[in-house]
Amino acid sequence: MKILSIESSCDETAAAVVEDGKRICSNVVLSQALTHGKFGGVVPEIASRMHAEGIYDVTANALSDAGVTLSEIDAVAVTFAPGLVGALLVGVSFAKALAFTAGKPLIPVHHIAGHIAANYLSSDLAPPYLALVVSGGHTSLVRVTDYTEFELIGRTTDDAAGEAFDKAARVLGFPYPGGVYIDNAAKTGNPKAYRLPKPQVEGYDFSFSGLKTAVVNIAHTASMKGEKINAEDLAASFQSKVCEILAEKTERAAKEFSYTKVSLCGGVAANSGVRAALSKMCIDNGCKLYIPPVNLCGDNAAMIAAQAYYEYLSGNTADEYLNALATLPLTKKAR
Repeated sequence: MKILSIESSCDETAAAVVEDGKRICSNVVLSQALTHGKFGGVVPEIASRMHAEGIYDVTANALSDAGVTLSEIDAVAVTFAPGLVGALLVGVSFAKALAFTAGKPLIPVHHIAGHIAANYLSSDLAPPYLALVVSGGHTSLVRVTDYTEFELIGRTTDDAAGEAFDKAARVLGFPYPGGVYIDNAAKTGNPKAYRLPKPQVEGYDFSFSGLKTAVVNIAHTASMKGEKINAEDLAASFQSKVCEILAEKTERAAKEFSYTKVSLCGGVAANSGVRAALSKMCIDNGCKLYIPPVNLCGDNAAMIAAQAYYEYLSGNTADEYLNALATLPLTKKAR
């Protein structure tokens, strides 16, 4: 079964063709990072306009790279939630037009479920398992009981980890998106140079706002005093604390629910410090860790097609009334 998928939830316009939820035939991503970098973050109106300008060519390239025509596709999938609503609407509208013009089934996919499915493209991972989803907009702990059945047991109460990385990077003078610059700087910094707080949140929820604010305050205080901070040390201290929080919460959940398989996914899963911290945690606890290759960690359409395969098998398809939703719990289906 070949699925053509479209992803436009934030600032990547992406399309892919995936066979049977496993084999990537093509995976095309058009990034808007350079454009939004001028503003220090994603500008929703610009993102929507750029999706509209690029989505046709990206989709045509995905079909061409896969060596198939639209008539040879078995279904069309699209990210319909959550994300920037204007950006999502571009993808949903385009996917609906393709599906109904070609007479193909339309499969709605939740963005977080797509991130979770990224590991199916590169490993033998199968439910049940515990998933840690860490991205620019989401930080979630999820019990994956089946391919289309999820139990959200923890989420961020304020900033997502990726958002905190970008905001900390900005105050340290790094370009947007700042996560990769924090990661690179941390490799040469001292993670114990700055004492940073560890927010205390009940259960399996996360909080990164206070940690981000501590970095901002350190940088601003030094600036007011005419002092220079050590960007590498502060980056290392910040990243180390984020990794500690993520690993501790995941470890607790894995022990409580007796999981031996743990999945790390989302854009921040590309961070070397996060990968190392989760790897150590799993080794210490006898768990097997699954992490997608770096090119499948960020937003892409291949992960959407992977999840769409299982959604289709479970009978989850949509009609011409499918709408884009800026917010939607992972446990909810399209309506």
